[in-house]
Amino acid sequence: MIDRTGPDRDRRFLLLYALAWAGGTIAYTPFLTILLPVRIELVGGGENVQWLAVTTFCGAIMASAANILFGWLSDRSGTRRPWVLAGLLLSGGLLMLVPRAHSLAALTALILAWQGALNMMLGPLAAWAADVVPDRHKGLLGGLLAFAPASGALTGALVTIPGLAGPTLRLGLVAAITTACVLPIILFGRTGRVEDEPPPEQATPVPLLRAMATRMWFARLMIQVSEAALFAYLYVWLRGVDNGFGDATIARLLAVVLLLAAPAALAAGYAADRRSRPVSPLRIAAVVAAIGLFAMALADDGVEATIGFLIFGLATNIFLALHSAQTLRVLPDSRSRGRDLGLFNLTNTVPSLVMPSLTIGLVPLLGFPALFAVMALLSLGAAALLRGLALGERRAGR
Repeated sequence: MIDRTGPDRDRRFLLLYALAWAGGTIAYTPFLTILLPVRIELVGGGENVQWLAVTTFCGAIMASAANILFGWLSDRSGTRRPWVLAGLLLSGGLLMLVPRAHSLAALTALILAWQGALNMMLGPLAAWAADVVPDRHKGLLGGLLAFAPASGALTGALVTIPGLAGPTLRLGLVAAITTACVLPIILFGRTGRVEDEPPPEQATPVPLLRAMATRMWFARLMIQVSEAALFAYLYVWLRGVDNGFGDATIARLLAVVLLLAAPAALAAGYAADRRSRPVSPLRIAAVVAAIGLFAMALADDGVEATIGFLIFGLATNIFLALHSAQTLRVLPDSRSRGRDLGLFNLTNTVPSLVMPSLTIGLVPLLGFPALFAVMALLSLGAAALLRGLALGERRAGR
């Protein structure tokens, strides 16, 4: 008989949650990276580049606001499950309406509504893990979350197989796969608070938790700025180093990074749990990311560029996955986890505002090596912030 009151119950929820989080990633990755640009090109013709930029920018703002709003509403209601279900159904339904939008204005309005509905699901879903997963499993949780980006990329490759499905059916496949991944946690995921929270007399003071959360926020922002800049300009940089790089080669390189990062993050998270050193893998990953960036800045050929990017890509994907889980340790108020995680989600959208200015200011004058050097310094800054956080945890007896 399965023990549903001990470790087996924890593992069962972790697996359900990892599947649901992968579903959340599948909900937007193929759509935003492939299916939406194709639809905008079809509807907009020569205005596709400008409208794609407008839609992406406005969508990021809507996603940020909705994530905070629905996280807060799930805090106030005291339950996450209904919000996740409602967001799943609404976002899937809106996705199926995309082929019916025959103007760029209608398509943009639809995307904004879809972003709101999607984050009605994602905001409360993020807080659900904070409610249920104990600290002793947060490293493992972070490792499992690393499989989500690879799931999104693989789904994008699946639904775009030539001859498999037309434009409308592709959207239907994305919605169906998302539902299949998220529905199990809605039906079978447990609720309730974590069982290993310290008693009030041993709990970390709220001001110290806020200081820790601030350090975690800025550390992630620094890494995300570097990751966003490289993601946007990887093709241009690689082609500049070696014009033998084609779009298919670069796509395979990105896929290799995602597939290798998932088991590596799982191993790192599991080791962090066993050794009770939750911050150490984050610091190591930030330093390794800086090493990869310095290697990229010095790269003279395609092989050196590939090695540098593999180092950077693996390190940042491990960092971001583990950081998402370890952030749950430092939320200052258990009554506002959804809202606070929505504020942390800003680290995913703010880089889209910072990155263009940083790139335009450096690359035309000094080239990509200067950009990579600045990004490496940001990664080292993240490691320094996390070193202070680790010391704070030891002083607090955590």
